[in-house]
Amino acid sequence: MVINLDIATDIGSLQQVLQQVYKAMIVHCGDLITIAQAVAGFATLWYIAVRVWEPIARAEPVQLYPLLRPFGIGIAILLFPGVIAMINGVMEPTVDGTRKIADDSNKAVSVLLQQRQEALQNSDDWQLYVGSTGSGDLDKWEALSGEADSGALSGLSNRVRFEMAKNAYNSRSSIRLWLSEILQVLFEAAALCIDTVRIFYMIILAVFGPLAFAFCIFDGFGHIIRDWFARYLNVFLWLPVANIFGALISAIQQEMIKLDIAQVNATGHTSFGPTDTAYLVFLILAITGYFTVPYLTNYIISGGGIGVRRAIRYIGIQH
Repeated sequence: MVINLDIATDIGSLQQVLQQVYKAMIVHCGDLITIAQAVAGFATLWYIAVRVWEPIARAEPVQLYPLLRPFGIGIAILLFPGVIAMINGVMEPTVDGTRKIADDSNKAVSVLLQQRQEALQNSDDWQLYVGSTGSGDLDKWEALSGEADSGALSGLSNRVRFEMAKNAYNSRSSIRLWLSEILQVLFEAAALCIDTVRIFYMIILAVFGPLAFAFCIFDGFGHIIRDWFARYLNVFLWLPVANIFGALISAIQQEMIKLDIAQVNATGHTSFGPTDTAYLVFLILAITGYFTVPYLTNYIISGGGIGVRRAIRYIGIQH
């Protein structure tokens, strides 16, 4: 059972479209900067007033260094498109590196598929039932089967049996191809689904990022900026993790193709056997496995609600 790499190439081009959509939409991350600046300005006044009033009321010196925090966040809000560009620039090598790993695996699969096709075309079954014309070779079938034409009735009988054998061979090949391509489409669609959701999340986080930065100036919401960075980096890493997962699938596919080539060389044909069944089951598991990518990424950078629980403890709210 093999995979048609043309399908992967076509869906890979759709992933390039998603990247273009992201670049087109990411420019809107600056649309909320003005609103965020207004919120941040009010939050800064409140932040400074609280920290200046308390020391004055207690006749204590005012600490200036903590008062610089809202101004630093304000600068980040003002230059937010640059902040996004910096994060993407730092993280982009992870995408390029893992994509190279996946591409290398796909190239190895392509070489093995070519070797399998050559082995298949050299097999007796292919030459009998397909051949260079695509309609098989009756004379060669009669010679190999030992039932040469010895009369009109015998010739008609041989023709019928030859057509039945050819149809059986073509049916087996068609079923193998149909099942593999259906599952391959679903497999690549799962990868595309993960990338689509990833782009959507990154755009939402980028567009509302200035507001998140502004609200984190308020007391009790300081965790928001930390959680925003954690979630953005977490979502960004979905694609590198998916690339590694795709490379793993390709590596297993290489071993399956090698088994298929060995079967062709040993028997002259490939049959729908335990290896093909195991590969179909594996593809189904791989389709499901793609949807665990967000969960796996949490092992690298957690984007959970830890900061929320800290904020609840900070403001003294008890469950």
